[in-house]
Amino acid sequence: MTLVRRRFLQLAGAQMAGVVAGLAAPPTALAQAYPTRPVRMIVPFAPGGPTDVCARLIAQRLSEQFGKQVYIENVGGASGNIGTGQAAKAAPDGYTILIAVNTHVINPTLFAKVPYDPYKDFEPVTLAVGFASALVVHPAVPANTVNDLVALIKASPGQYSFASPGLGTPSHLLGEQLRLTLGLDMVHVPYSGSGPTIASVVAGHTPIGIAALASAAPQVAGGRLRALAVMSKTRSSTLPDVPTIAEAGYPDMDGDGWVGALVPTGTPKEIVALLHREIATIIARPDMKERLAAVGLDPIGSTSVEFGTQLRAEAEKWAKVIRAANLKAE
Repeated sequence: MTLVRRRFLQLAGAQMAGVVAGLAAPPTALAQAYPTRPVRMIVPFAPGGPTDVCARLIAQRLSEQFGKQVYIENVGGASGNIGTGQAAKAAPDGYTILIAVNTHVINPTLFAKVPYDPYKDFEPVTLAVGFASALVVHPAVPANTVNDLVALIKASPGQYSFASPGLGTPSHLLGEQLRLTLGLDMVHVPYSGSGPTIASVVAGHTPIGIAALASAAPQVAGGRLRALAVMSKTRSSTLPDVPTIAEAGYPDMDGDGWVGALVPTGTPKEIVALLHREIATIIARPDMKERLAAVGLDPIGSTSVEFGTQLRAEAEKWAKVIRAANLKAE
């Protein structure tokens, strides 16, 4: 055997031994080594909304924990479909995290086609936070309760409109659920976010609005809006005197918004577990709870399994509303 051939075989054997050793390494070793480079966090919406705010708070703390940068990449458009589609095609190595909201499971029913499968393409990490919507009216609207508003709309069919943060958003679907269940003749006016929705109602362009509580609360406190109900199962500490929609006499019409983290399917389970543990720990800290509460977000930190279960339950719930209302997005 020549010296060159012998040396080649020695090097090949050493490389193979390294591969075998890597394969034999315990799962915790991979998690301990991660991350070795910056981690991308895709937010499939424009900067400034509750999803973006939540993502940035988490990314900052993850960067501190990991000693590597976790950076935000805002990829807006098509109600989150464009950014989510990009995340679905990313390498399943833990270096791409998707920050999603309810539209993640709403869009596949609302749109004729989306560039991702919410279950096959993603592994749930954690449902990080939840947030409530509020049913509000302009002060000129002669309604102090939900019952008053329902009677008013029924007395003047087609004369009232309600604003929402956009087609297919949880707030829009809550309004459609209310309209369908009670047989109300009112027009939907979609806006591009909770801020513009609330601004429209404050200005009197639309008499009724359903939007994130965080956006509505300051206007309610200032007397520029009247809150009739919180569209969640429990009252909010932000507006403790406002009843839930169930307390107002309309059970099963609630639906919280949420912000959750997912990774591409195939991401090593030990990295998924590590991300869940780190994010859940971050949002449970007292200072983080305070910062989240300031923007109307409630920390949850569910397990991957719990989040996966909720995704399927929500998909089924909102699909029924979308089909009943015959809603379609282009």
